[in-house]
Amino acid sequence: MSEISVRPLGEEDWQQYRDTRLTALRESPEAFVATVDEEEAYDEDFWRLRMTRSARLLAEREGQPIGIVSVGRSSDDKPTTSELFGLWVSPEARGSGVASELVRAGARLAREQGQKQLAYWVGSDNGRAVAFASGFGFRPTADRRPMRVKSDDDEDEVAMVLALGGDRGSAPVDF
Repeated sequence: MSEISVRPLGEEDWQQYRDTRLTALRESPEAFVATVDEEEAYDEDFWRLRMTRSARLLAEREGQPIGIVSVGRSSDDKPTTSELFGLWVSPEARGSGVASELVRAGARLAREQGQKQLAYWVGSDNGRAVAFASGFGFRPTADRRPMRVKSDDDEDEVAMVLALGGDRGSAPVDF
């Protein structure tokens, strides 16, 4: 199997991000708040603006997109915390380490930007996602919110946080 590469996308890469994002929305509609119909309707200006609001990372194999993730500021009240969101891996690449490479790249980027923590919201009942995040050192917090994606039950999401180093008492994570 060939090597996985992860690279940041700039504003000029809006079309590639758009195409990959729409593929993700078509393939895994239950994993996202937005719908493919909503996002297909957005114009170039919207997509270019979106590229400037958060970092977009693209995973590729042999030049073909196989996964994406975004990294952005968590909130104004947590200025040293970034948030990892919009993680998606194409079905044929799942289980091959793509998600791990995207998370590592997102954590490296947040640390390079001077962030102390990386937050990742997961469904509290999604044992697989909780285990995946825990494997990187993410730890659950008391922060909860209603599930943002459409769900048949009343599941909530839990913020899991990874210390990126620099805080007293936290060891830097080696990515």
